[in-house]
Amino acid sequence: MAATRACQFLVGSSVMSTSGNSGRDRGVSLSQRMAMSTEQISSAAATTTTSFVEKGMSSEKKKQRRKEENELISNVYWNLDEMTEENRKKLKDYFEECKDLIRSDGGPPRWFSPLECASHTADSPLLLFLPGIDGTGLGLIRHHHKLGKIFDMWCLHIPVKDRTSFADLVKLVERTVRSECERSPDRPIYLVGESLGGCIALDVAARNPDIDLVLMLANPATSFNRSQLQSLIPLLELMPDQLLLNLPYMLNLVSGDPLRMALENVVKRLLPLQTVGVLSSQDLLGMPQVLADMLPRETLLWKLQLLKSASASANSHLHAVKVQAMILCSGKDQLLPSQEEAQRLRSMLPKSAIRLFEESGHFLFLEDDVDLVTTIKCSRFYRRGKYLDYVSDYIPPTPYEFMKICESNRWVIAATSPVMLSTLEDGKVVRGLAGIPSEGPVLYVGYHMLLGFELAPMVIQFLMERNILVRGIAHPMMFFRLREGNMLDLAAFDTFRLMGAVPVSGPNFYKLLSSKSHVLLYPGGMREALHRKGEEYKLFWPERSEFVRMASRFGAKIVPFGVVGEDDVGELVFDYNDQMRIPSLRSFIKELTEESVQLRTDANGEVSNQDVHLPGVLPKLPGRFYYYFGKPIETEGNKS
Repeated sequence: MAATRACQFLVGSSVMSTSGNSGRDRGVSLSQRMAMSTEQISSAAATTTTSFVEKGMSSEKKKQRRKEENELISNVYWNLDEMTEENRKKLKDYFEECKDLIRSDGGPPRWFSPLECASHTADSPLLLFLPGIDGTGLGLIRHHHKLGKIFDMWCLHIPVKDRTSFADLVKLVERTVRSECERSPDRPIYLVGESLGGCIALDVAARNPDIDLVLMLANPATSFNRSQLQSLIPLLELMPDQLLLNLPYMLNLVSGDPLRMALENVVKRLLPLQTVGVLSSQDLLGMPQVLADMLPRETLLWKLQLLKSASASANSHLHAVKVQAMILCSGKDQLLPSQEEAQRLRSMLPKSAIRLFEESGHFLFLEDDVDLVTTIKCSRFYRRGKYLDYVSDYIPPTPYEFMKICESNRWVIAATSPVMLSTLEDGKVVRGLAGIPSEGPVLYVGYHMLLGFELAPMVIQFLMERNILVRGIAHPMMFFRLREGNMLDLAAFDTFRLMGAVPVSGPNFYKLLSSKSHVLLYPGGMREALHRKGEEYKLFWPERSEFVRMASRFGAKIVPFGVVGEDDVGELVFDYNDQMRIPSLRSFIKELTEESVQLRTDANGEVSNQDVHLPGVLPKLPGRFYYYFGKPIETEGNKS
């Protein structure tokens, strides 16, 4: 925990390209002659610069320089100013497409696959989206483009006038699940259920324990019996058919502050301020009508009764759900008590985890700041086979996600002003990372600074300057817990996982090297990152370093490195020894340590002390970190 807390990363989406329209007649030839893409400009600039600089260089140096220039031109991470958010659909698109579906509605519930979701690979897992009370199946419209790249995605559409019972909806999904499992038995099936859909997903999982299912439950309606929504059922039954009522209006009729808040939440959350600003008055006027067409009085009454039966059925089968599940809950859901329900479900589902979106309302997937794919990647919830492979199932960050990472660590970089020095093959030390090998496998072995302060500047610079993603060997507590307790929530380590960290283990190390990755290893581990007063720059390496043998097996280059500057930016004032003298803190440290996996239990000396704690550090700013990367050590031909 303490070794990683200091350099938290954040996340986002990917790059959007832009293009202009050319003119006509003579304007066409002129624009065609003058227009150049960004890549062409970069290439032209590189060629021009090279023609001047390369005079007097040896052929080997010219080759190396051109290689570096080509790497920079092809690096999508190097220019943060050009990174913009991926072209996601807007709330306006949701209402427009809902309007088209409602207009041609009829028939039984059915599956459809969005056009934006056709770019997935052959080994992509199947994702079945089960809608909430709206029933359109368009609840993930803002995520279709990114989901379609990593999933074979199907959406369930329940027509407005359809009156299929909950039990029959479960059977419909179950038939699809079983059919797809028979067709592709080795790929997992993701059930993403929103509200009502969450109850369907739970029932399907309970009825099919033999199928490899992964559940993602967004504000599931299992808490319906404790919500104010059920108060609407008797009111709707008494209302005459002549009154044209919809959900927002009905909530306004019911007395009680919680429901008035629910009405406000529906309006605010469906029409967030940043979205309202880009909608025309005609769009705004048309949205209530779309909602009324989507949930007329008789449909709303049916859906509420459906929610009631769905909640009862799902709750009665929770004991039989043994599959992996992620519960996505909103902190400001005024329709359902989702945050409290998430805790209840977490205690009842043995393989579940919670993701809390504190500022979000009930309609989670329609909000601007929610990115489902990023959440999946950060939580390492994506797998293509029966078991998660931390190496082969990893999906690198998009340029926009990387930009968010840089923004969240801007203060660390500004405070440390990192300088990186590397060593060329001829032994010359240069500023920058020109001496770092481009092709893997490469193993970086170095000293772990207090709290891992050196990580963020290093990993960011490698990706920006050399387009090299350095994948760290990390402590298992960043990925799972032995039991729940006082440890930081796993979400605190999201972006380490997003940047490719893997739990320390022999098999993971083997897979990284065999896949020609750039691997970051700290032999001193947690003991080195949580050192005591007076132990600055002291190594706590085990007597036997097996990483050399493993690196030699794959002919990996070993790059030793060191970092100085820790004492320039902070002063350790409250260390492990100080804390262990206080009985309450001593007990707290013991509890934290028991929650995480213990490493090096068979080692001798201080390296075996893996007690988890957070030292107290006083900042001394500004300061500077200096990184020195030694000459790469060749292991090719030294296999033993």
